[in-house]
Amino acid sequence: MSASEKVKAIAEQTIGKFKKEAGRAVGNESATADGSAKKSKGDLRGAKEKAKDAFKE
Repeated sequence: MSASEKVKAIAEQTIGKFKKEAGRAVGNESATADGSAKKSKGDLRGAKEKAKDAFKE
């Protein structure tokens, strides 16, 4: 996995998780949904990079 893509994936996952939990804490469903979406996007980015690495080997 390229280092920059790995960092982006981890950042999206972390920000998404934080935003989701913050939204839950204050009862903001929009922030909760947005956080879930961002975390999922980070998960997919990480999975894509792992798949690319698997085919390189």
